Amino acid sequence: MIPTPGRVAAAALCALAPLAAQDLPVTERTLPNGMRVLLVERHDEPTIACGWVARVGSADERPGITGIAHLFEHMMFKGTKVIGTRNPARDAELNALQDRTMEGIRAELDLLRERLRRGEIQDLNDPKVRSPRHQRLLGELDALVKEQRGLIVKDELDKVYKQAGATGLNANTTPDRTFFHIQVPANKLELWAWLEADRIRNAVFREFYSERDVVLEERRLRVEATPTGKVQETFNAMVWQAHPYTWPVIGWPSDIATVTRDQADTFFSTYYAPNNITAILVGDFRTEEAFGLVKAYFGAIPGRAAVPPKVTTLEPPQGAEQRLEAAADAMPMVQCVHKGVPSVHRDAPALDVLSAVLNGNSGRLNRELVIGRKVAVDAGAGNNSMKFGGLFYLGGVPAPGHTPEEVERLLLQEVERIQKDGITERELQKVKNQVQAATYGRMENNMDLLSQLAEAEGAGTYKDFLADPAHLAAVTREDVQRVARQYFVPGNRSTLVIRRKEAK
Repeated sequence: MIPTPGRVAAAALCALAPLAAQDLPVTERTLPNGMRVLLVERHDEPTIACGWVARVGSADERPGITGIAHLFEHMMFKGTKVIGTRNPARDAELNALQDRTMEGIRAELDLLRERLRRGEIQDLNDPKVRSPRHQRLLGELDALVKEQRGLIVKDELDKVYKQAGATGLNANTTPDRTFFHIQVPANKLELWAWLEADRIRNAVFREFYSERDVVLEERRLRVEATPTGKVQETFNAMVWQAHPYTWPVIGWPSDIATVTRDQADTFFSTYYAPNNITAILVGDFRTEEAFGLVKAYFGAIPGRAAVPPKVTTLEPPQGAEQRLEAAADAMPMVQCVHKGVPSVHRDAPALDVLSAVLNGNSGRLNRELVIGRKVAVDAGAGNNSMKFGGLFYLGGVPAPGHTPEEVERLLLQEVERIQKDGITERELQKVKNQVQAATYGRMENNMDLLSQLAEAEGAGTYKDFLADPAHLAAVTREDVQRVARQYFVPGNRSTLVIRRKEAK
């Protein structure tokens, strides 16, 4: 099966050619505190797709606090000083008491880490290796958490929105950005502005330490309990040698388990500053009236003069071809990954076209490997261009009686054909037509358009999104052949082969 990033990237190609740029009436404003606001006024239905994107993701983390950006996605639903608790004063006291107790627990963990380093214990989390003081502190923390839960109004934010007729409250984190979104009735825009500004200005990270356990459980379900989760994580860490893309968005387990509220407060104040956030509205409103509401509520958030630090680590050229072989309780498969380019790079559109030529039911890989030679039951490609770099995926699942190596050879063979002979004019025009048709449909949906604008803001600005149609239209057959030759070389390749684990 082709990895998720490739499928996402292939679908994201549909975002490259919306209606002509001049037909999308984006109004851009900037509040005095530095927050950017994008408004797209459309009166097709009496709803508004509302969201805000913080330009922070796992790439902005460092070793020791990996997963903190994703943790904040969770914490931002825990409420504020007025949302989510029956007793704000006692709630704040309990947070302070939990922090104080955790200081003692961290000291005990430091002692256990030293014993682990010396080989005196085998598992840091084994209850049998804890001291009586450690066990007592854990009991005290548990009692404080239980008391706080008795004060919490669970999911109050979601309840307030639902009572107002809003739908789809959610958020997601990528390596490059964190995006919070919802759809509200047109007459509930002021409610959204008040609730979301309150979330940014008065966020209370209640249940902080227990929520770390929730994230660890999410990680176990997503990664550790799946047949190929750990293998894919290991492969990604091998592909990226220096760049922060090397660690997973959900973070490493030891970092999730030890991140402190102080570290969280510092991270929040740095990256959730108004000058690092863009609010986006798409739907049934009057632009000036809507901006007035946004300014009244979000403009009250104090600005911060400090600019969030930039990601400056550059991924070095790969020194040699890399290969990882693994066994798993899953179908055999192969992935060939080549490092690509950032989403705003001039070669990104040509790589997207190359992906579309290779991928899909009528793509070259399916026609040749699945339908023609019948050596694979699935074969495809995907270009995943992100803010600071990208990966181009080739992948396939061998048919019974065939091996991953056979599929690998034929995947690379199809790229070599394009390197030698290029693509046809018909293939190029077919891809452009498909993309154009698909995105007309996506443009009709306010939430889809909101998401596309948010992705553009996470990687650059919405102006890059508006410029994409011209960039796609300018792609030539020669461009596609050039990028195939430039990026698909052995020294830029990492290969993952998964074989079925033998039954015991």
